[in-house]
Amino acid sequence: MKIQKIERQIKKRALKTPFVTALRRVENVEFIRLRIRCDNGLYAYGEAPATKAVTGEDLQSIANAIGGLQDALLGLTPGEALHVIHGSTMGSSAKASLDMAVVSLLAQQNNQTLLQYLGTKDFSPIFTDITVSLNDADIMLSDAKKAFDNGFHILKVKLGSDLEHAVAVTKMISETLVDAEVLIDANQAWNLEQSLYYVEAVAGLHVSLIEQPVVADDLQSLKTITQKSTVPILADEAVFTLEDVKKVYEEGCADMINVKLMKCGGVSKAQEILEYARSNNIECMLGSMLEGPVSIHAALCLAFAYRDVVKYVDLDSPLLYKDTPEILGEFGIIRNTIQSLAGSNIYKG
Repeated sequence: MKIQKIERQIKKRALKTPFVTALRRVENVEFIRLRIRCDNGLYAYGEAPATKAVTGEDLQSIANAIGGLQDALLGLTPGEALHVIHGSTMGSSAKASLDMAVVSLLAQQNNQTLLQYLGTKDFSPIFTDITVSLNDADIMLSDAKKAFDNGFHILKVKLGSDLEHAVAVTKMISETLVDAEVLIDANQAWNLEQSLYYVEAVAGLHVSLIEQPVVADDLQSLKTITQKSTVPILADEAVFTLEDVKKVYEEGCADMINVKLMKCGGVSKAQEILEYARSNNIECMLGSMLEGPVSIHAALCLAFAYRDVVKYVDLDSPLLYKDTPEILGEFGIIRNTIQSLAGSNIYKG
């Protein structure tokens, strides 16, 4: 079984409403989709979105990176291809797109689905959060209420640099929706002083975690916040690789970590991180960055396989697409894995 052909194309999916964070405003999900075909007829897909604000990659750089490595991958077995992919200097999102396709080929080679290949034993439903985008406080509360009424009981609330707005929104949502689980994501919007102010201001509210309050490379501030906060602190942009995770964990810089395929380089690298988390009892979020259905599917399979360490699932992209039924209909495996056509936030294996 050797790689015979690699094809790639740009895809775009409109969102129901703009996705707004402290880092960016997005109205469409744009991603590279590739297909790897082997000489025995088996093939698999991979995807990578434009994540310049986080990984530094845009669609063109991802496409160029894949194209530049393509000749080196032709004629290799999937196992050999993995070594070449992760030995290259391409960006993490480009690696992730190739990795998830190659790992899917390895699963097919063993006559398994990706869920089976990853060792999934528990197929009971899991729940994703739903994003409440950054906006005026009243609009955010209205959006949170609407999501909760539609069955989304885990709300990921995006906050920005305006601390008074951040505190007001947190209080409004947590005090109004007392049965919701509220996850706060600052997307690196604050400094140490602002973070500590926020932590003190929301003390006593039912907030389950605060994600990446300071810039990614300010680990000392992240550590100080973690030490002083009664709310668990989740590291996101601060952790790309297994080495990053080890450093953050060993130095006590965060309570939890957010594992994303586009940051770490794909399914095989996410496995390494999740195995380390399992060995060290580190709670994780399995996250995403407005991705296409193929990459969401790959991440979802990991969430099922490592549900003992994945406390939160942030894979709501398909639920934000304007045309969800058409998207899920593109791939039978996606349709069978992600049950979101009725607006449900229950994912079933």
